Order: sequence, then C-alpha cells, then structure tokens
Amino acid sequence: MRRKDREQTKEFALKVADNCDYAVMSMVDPDGNPYCVPLSIVREGENLYFHCALEGYKLECLRNNNNVCISCVGRTKNVPEEFTTEFESAIIRGKAFEVIEKEEKIHALKLICLRYAKSNMANFDSAIEQSLTRTGIWKIEIEDITGKAKTV
Repeated sequence: MRRKDREQTKEFALKVADNCDYAVMSMVDPDGNPYCVPLSIVREGENLYFHCALEGYKLECLRNNNNVCISCVGRTKNVPEEFTTEFESAIIRGKAFEVIEKEEKIHALKLICLRYAKSNMANFDSAIEQSLTRTGIWKIEIEDITGKAKTV
C-alpha cells in the first residue's frame, strides 16, 4: 500500500467486508483479459461466500483460474470543499472454490440470507426446498486482506 498513513488493521478490513453493501470481484477470463462483477458477499472466519447461477461467464472465468481479488467499499463521504471523497475499503485476495456439499451450500445460503434478507427468514426453508438445486455457491478462501481509511 502506497499511503501507509491510511493503512488499517486486518480486523478493520474484515469489518469493512462484513458491512459493505456489495463487493466487486475481479478475475481473469480464459483469454487472459480482466473481468469483474459485483457480488453480495458474506464472511465466515477466513472465507467469503456468494451465490450465483450454475453457469455463466463468471463461472467460466473462475473454473479456468480461481485466483480472485475482491474490493469492498464501506462508508463514504464527499468532501467537495477539499475536492475529495473520504471512504474506507478492504482489498481481499484469495482463491474461489465451488461449494458442492449440500450442507455447506445451505449453511452459506443461510448466512447470506441472514445478512441480506433477515426479515424474510421465516420463508428460508421453503425457498431452499424450491431453489437449492439451481443455485450455485462459491467460497473464497482469504489469503490476504488489507484495509484503508481516508478519514470518514
């Protein structure tokens, strides 16, 4: 990180990841070109989970090269009088793996739903029953994480 004065702890970076509205995952496509996509993520320990379809370009990329970089942006504040924006961020590098085991898929989906749809958890079991077979889950094993804050 170039700006050491803005560098934060691992715990800070994990908190940013835990609280961001969404994250952007960058990867390399089969032709070696960059590709990125926004995701709804949830973290448990040293792993991130996201859900997706069972096929598509993102999955082609991940199956070809599972190295990923995730960018999470937390609280932001425009400061026009200083021609800047204050924000907090986390950059996560890791490897993505498809989750195949049914119990882990359900566990990950429950974590995702608790984060993004907590008010609808009464319908979780019926939703799983209807859509588990057509829902993909991927786990990103965190290898490195850095956090940054420009005063917010």
